[in-house]
Amino acid sequence: MNISTIHKSPLAKKVWFDQTKFYVLLDDEREIGIPLEWFKKLKLASFEELSQYRLIGNGEGIHWEALDEDILVEALL
Repeated sequence: MNISTIHKSPLAKKVWFDQTKFYVLLDDEREIGIPLEWFKKLKLASFEELSQYRLIGNGEGIHWEALDEDILVEALL
């Protein structure tokens, strides 16, 4: 009998920003830094707009209502 391992994508727990990157703390405690340059809407946003995100799908994605931007955490890895 073959027992397959279920692959679970990491989930976001927290998001924060500096001048050039946004950072995501994953549920497995890894931290990743992503250049804002990769996302035009985020690059052009104010710090206030960036900070108005919410985690969606229990952390599967990050959503910015005012920017009309959604990013899947798995796509960042």
